[in-house]
Amino acid sequence: MTGLAVIGLCTRVLAQTVDNQKDDPALKIYRASPTKINNLVHTKLDVRFDYAKRYLNGKAWITLQPNFYPTDSLTLDAKGMDIKKVSLIQGTGSTTLRFPSEAMLRTAKQAPLQYDYNGEEIRVKLNKTYKSGESYTVFVEYTAKPDELKVKGSEAITDAKGLYFINPDGSDPKKPIQIWTQGETEASSAWFPTIDKTNQKTTSEISMTVDKKYVTLSNGKLVSQKPNADGTRTDTWRMELPHAPYLFMMAVGDFAIVKDQWRGKEVNYYVEKEYAPHAKAIFGNTPEMMTFFSKLLGYDYPWVKYSQIVVRDYVSGAMENTTATIHGDFLQKTDRELLDDDDRLGESVIAHELFHHWFGDLATCESWSNLTMNESFADYSEYLWFEHKFGKDAADEHGYTAMNNYMESAEYQGDRHLVRFHYHDKENMFDAVSYQKGGRILHMLRNYLGDEAFFKGLNLYLKQNAFKATESHHLRLALEEVTGQDLNWFFNQWYFNQGYPTLEINYDYSQAGLAKVIITQKGDRVFDLPFAIDVYAGGKKERHQVRLTEKADTFSFAVSAKPDFINVDADKVLILKKTDRRDLNSYVFQYKNAPNYLDRREAIEAAMKQHTTNAAARATVMAATKDKYEGLRALAISGLKLDNNDVKTAALPILTDLAKNDPVAWVRAAAIKQLGKLKDAQYTSLFEAALKDRSYLVEGTALSALAELDTKKAYQLAKTMEKDARGMLSSGIANVYAKNGNESDVPFFAARLEETSGQEKIGAAILYLNFLSSVDNTALVTKGIDEVMDVVTGFNNPWVNNYMVNLLTPMAKKKQEKAAQSSGELRNELNKQADYTLQAIKKIKESKAEE
Repeated sequence: MTGLAVIGLCTRVLAQTVDNQKDDPALKIYRASPTKINNLVHTKLDVRFDYAKRYLNGKAWITLQPNFYPTDSLTLDAKGMDIKKVSLIQGTGSTTLRFPSEAMLRTAKQAPLQYDYNGEEIRVKLNKTYKSGESYTVFVEYTAKPDELKVKGSEAITDAKGLYFINPDGSDPKKPIQIWTQGETEASSAWFPTIDKTNQKTTSEISMTVDKKYVTLSNGKLVSQKPNADGTRTDTWRMELPHAPYLFMMAVGDFAIVKDQWRGKEVNYYVEKEYAPHAKAIFGNTPEMMTFFSKLLGYDYPWVKYSQIVVRDYVSGAMENTTATIHGDFLQKTDRELLDDDDRLGESVIAHELFHHWFGDLATCESWSNLTMNESFADYSEYLWFEHKFGKDAADEHGYTAMNNYMESAEYQGDRHLVRFHYHDKENMFDAVSYQKGGRILHMLRNYLGDEAFFKGLNLYLKQNAFKATESHHLRLALEEVTGQDLNWFFNQWYFNQGYPTLEINYDYSQAGLAKVIITQKGDRVFDLPFAIDVYAGGKKERHQVRLTEKADTFSFAVSAKPDFINVDADKVLILKKTDRRDLNSYVFQYKNAPNYLDRREAIEAAMKQHTTNAAARATVMAATKDKYEGLRALAISGLKLDNNDVKTAALPILTDLAKNDPVAWVRAAAIKQLGKLKDAQYTSLFEAALKDRSYLVEGTALSALAELDTKKAYQLAKTMEKDARGMLSSGIANVYAKNGNESDVPFFAARLEETSGQEKIGAAILYLNFLSSVDNTALVTKGIDEVMDVVTGFNNPWVNNYMVNLLTPMAKKKQEKAAQSSGELRNELNKQADYTLQAIKKIKESKAEE
């Protein structure tokens, strides 16, 4: 699972979550792995859809066995359903009813079973006591009514009703008619009865009867397509390897299927037909990823096929349903839009969900407390793929961003154990600890053990735990078996504890021939930290492996001359905050000589602080504008202080060249943005030329820069560019319109809000509200607020609610202040707008209170 956008936007908003409230009684509950009384063996589903009612009419044949102890009862999760029939399929004896024929199902005798249903669970009284190893098959006929469920989502998964009808009556001409499912965490049981726990595994067969004009997708292989006399078609998808119920999926709609392959296995990309020409640009690296991960892990992709589908209004980023990953439509981009993917979001999400097919789908966390066994690995796969495909600098930048996301989350929400058996709700496990911190912990473990041992350990873990449920100790034991080391210290420190070290680093060169590094751990806790120290002295570099196990320690190194630079944590792998007490000269040396992305970034950031006053610092920043890695070029460009004459003189020739010629779109855009700040007419032609760039980001940035010189001209150009205003060009046009303040431009913002879907609506809502804050027309303002409120209601998510309150509050204040400075009818209208905005805030807060 990948949860996007909302988490990043709202991290600072919540400050403290319920999960951190010490008086929360839910935190006192020990969240054990679910007890297994019965085990799922095989699940057969036959489903039909009622679009008008948004119902699913289903039949389920569920084959089970007692786990160990004899039992005469069965409990099935089934949320918000009408249960019409529960019976026992007779005549199978102890034989597992797996992949039964239609004839067998028609002729099989059924015996009614006694059951109770409370809207959440079906408690079934079996016909006898079954022993371990003895199979039985229960039949359930039911109607699932997902839109009538009262459920809540999380920061990563914004809704939990399991089954979603998108535009089912076709009333929205701009939106396709689709059906899709989302099972994680325990929402599969909102559309079929099952034991909805991660430590269950079952083979499956799903038959979907749909209008013949639609295509379908589900787990496993499409084994039959049967036309029906009423204009429908029944597609049957078979999964012959066991997987967890939360990984079951269905999708129905008018998709284009772009075919690919990997070692003879189907690899398919399901997209809206408009995006079929771009599907290979979006997903085309998938076969290479499958090869890379298979080789890296020494364990080939284990499933029969791999399909990826893009759907509308998805409730998360993406989901790793076995053999059939669902993506939100943020991934659906044209080849031009892909030029602006500066953080390679698409690649990271595709890698993340694919890697889950080993870590999560093949070996599955046995409880949500052990979610790290799924999500930390998927998070780290992004680093591994970037390292392979785009180089170590790109991977290290991605890892640096991930660590910062975790640390910001820890600062504003509090930290947590990676493996934790106490939480407010299972949904709270989907956080920056399980994802980003967990990924960084795996990176530390890889660095400590070495690549060969680390990946051999992962191979052993997968072989030992394939098609099983696992916890973190399974990983520890596999790595210990490979390396011969006891790793309890590492797991106790990083998996079963929280926090990270804060280090103060000082240096002592007072004794000739000796360099001392004094490291102090701040705070009460003492971490055990193995790491490398590189000493640059006398024209050479020497590496020293050290281990910090005390509150404070001094490491001494013999040197031939005073070191130019001592690089503590030379591989830049530790999760930490540090105060490194050294002078600027060491950072100048560091940029030129230390190899890693973070080495160079540290040096650039240190030089930026002094580049207006210090020639060496300025030279370092100028050199960084030409760094081999585009991310550091963009960083250095963005930090330039062009109001300083020395900086301006040195930078302008470089920026002009980069704006025109850098091969990377976001570097060209960064240079244009800096030049735009100068408001210098000599760059008019450069900006106008950039309006023809293939990158929407470059176009949008150039348009904003041009608006600083000639607002009227930029406005006229923006009007001509509206028709193809995708990505950051849309933001550029919004900036120009905001400068112009013309009420006639409100439809542009309204259209952008309507046309986006999923979490991208948040960005469109921000632009809309910012513009409405300067609009005096009450009808337009209230209509716009209503449209944004529809977005808030659609998300039904506390993070979105808090963020929208934080946007609406200053808007109301601005209206009030402007009203106080106005008179007559304008004053009255502005006060009406302020009141309407405050009412919207009140509604959001009341909805939060109800939750």
